[in-house]
Amino acid sequence: MKATATAHPIQGLVKYHGMRDERLRMPYHDSISVCTAPSETTTTVAFDDSLDGDRYVVDGEAVTGHGAERIRTVVDEVRDRASLDAPVRLESENSFPTNVGLGSSASGFAAAALALVEAAGLDLDHPTVSTIARRGSASAARAVTGGFSDLAAGLTDADCRSERMDVPRAFEDDLRVVAGLVPSYKETDQAHSEAADSHMFQARLAHVHGQLARMREALRAGAFERAFELAEKDSLSLAATTMTGPSGWVYWQPRTLEIFETVRELREQGVPVYFSVDTGASVYVDTTAEYADRVESAVADCGVETQIWRVGGPARVEADAALF
Repeated sequence: MKATATAHPIQGLVKYHGMRDERLRMPYHDSISVCTAPSETTTTVAFDDSLDGDRYVVDGEAVTGHGAERIRTVVDEVRDRASLDAPVRLESENSFPTNVGLGSSASGFAAAALALVEAAGLDLDHPTVSTIARRGSASAARAVTGGFSDLAAGLTDADCRSERMDVPRAFEDDLRVVAGLVPSYKETDQAHSEAADSHMFQARLAHVHGQLARMREALRAGAFERAFELAEKDSLSLAATTMTGPSGWVYWQPRTLEIFETVRELREQGVPVYFSVDTGASVYVDTTAEYADRVESAVADCGVETQIWRVGGPARVEADAALF
């Protein structure tokens, strides 16, 4: 009863903020993202009666405390569905930096959920697996279904699940995401927990549904500039809400702002390019294949590490990649 799975992290395009149900991690509104490859998380799990308890290891370090509690919510859901009570050994490795705003919790819980489902012998489709991954991180639901995915904000597992969007293949193939790594540790859970306490939160809820509708229309039409202009504006809206909560979270660093200005300067020169940030200081810079090298060079000149990513597919079971 052992299995390995891999999943790609996500870039939020219209991001959720705050939880209607914190236990089941059900957001207040829908959200849309795109998976980024080849960055990925690989996770191996095994149900093992010889263990004296669950063991979780991520990037070589044992996970305890709140992190272990989040993993256990996913493990327990699979155990309940499969009528199992055996302890679990889980080991996970990331191919990219974590806890800096590049979607590692999404890929981590997506890979864990799929590996657990496979090891438990459950036959579930990706949208159903997404409801299990969501218990660890709502963004993980979209990492399960991959590509451009849409997570509905329902009240039960029957409707709070992710579905992959039908986006033109040429649009997916042409997208390049230049990741500008700004190393600044962040903690997302606390920002979500106090989202509704911001005086900007109701304003965000008032406009986000229109934002979602326009994003869906732009993606289905393969309209690069419309889609990523919306993503850029959504990033600023999210930041306004996090910055005006009780703790006044300010995730951006000087180099974050420098990348913003570099992107705007490139755009004035006719380059199709937009910035996007999730909850963190690192920046996604979205452009097309034709301009990717030029954009990466400009972002690197801001003094940050860069990587160029493409659109990643859904979480997948790996037959020959076991970590133990």
